[in-house]
Amino acid sequence: MVSVVVPAAGQGKRMHAGINKTFLTLLGTPMLVRTMQKLSACSKVDEIIVAVGEDEVEGTRKLLEHVPNIKPFAIVAGGAERQDSVANGLRAVSFEADIVLVHDAARPMVSVETIEKVIDAAKETGAAIAAVPAKNTIKVVDEDGIVESTPERASLWEVQTPQGFKKDMLMEAYQNAYAEKFLGTDDASLVERSGYPVKVVMSDYRNIKITTPEDLLTAEAFLGSDALDSAKKGLDEAKKGIDEAVSFVAEKAEEFRKKWKDGTL
Repeated sequence: MVSVVVPAAGQGKRMHAGINKTFLTLLGTPMLVRTMQKLSACSKVDEIIVAVGEDEVEGTRKLLEHVPNIKPFAIVAGGAERQDSVANGLRAVSFEADIVLVHDAARPMVSVETIEKVIDAAKETGAAIAAVPAKNTIKVVDEDGIVESTPERASLWEVQTPQGFKKDMLMEAYQNAYAEKFLGTDDASLVERSGYPVKVVMSDYRNIKITTPEDLLTAEAFLGSDALDSAKKGLDEAKKGIDEAVSFVAEKAEEFRKKWKDGTL
């Protein structure tokens, strides 16, 4: 059984929206809803646990209850940090779950293919993360703003979500992190500290984390492009259907003409 924990309790201060950023809309649909729809489109996902602010639990439940075709879900109160929200979500995961994915609510552009690849890799290796090769040169900079080193770009990857793990492994990693008072920036860092190898799965550059107003514009541009592609495909299929109908009518007309000419009607 595969469960997905979706941390969505952050207020997104860099978005300057004044509300939970995952409630902001992308072409008219709340970001959280789009993320839930994409996770639900993956046949390998069985349940979804969403962690939101304590005062947002009931409103989020009412919002998602009206969304068609989403997987069984539960809403829990998040915590002060992302790590706390994931920990609260883990406590609500079904006993039967053997694989747990963690996916940011602010990544609604994730592909079903990426979700499936992370699940498959987590089942095979125990821990897997979605990522893409770094495009830009990265510098290590000290507290005074002076460059200390330039890591080889070929070895650098930009890590995304989903991140998938065997449930027992992730539970252990979280227990260790709290015992050591360690706060990680992602779930894989906790698993790595517990001594487990983590497999990198190739994702795609569209799987952005929406953090700033500029990211919203980028995501809407992607969605607009998808809509145009879908419309074009529909038009192409309609044209093909019309062409086939015209050809059929012309063929029948020719048969009628020949029979009329031969007097065999």
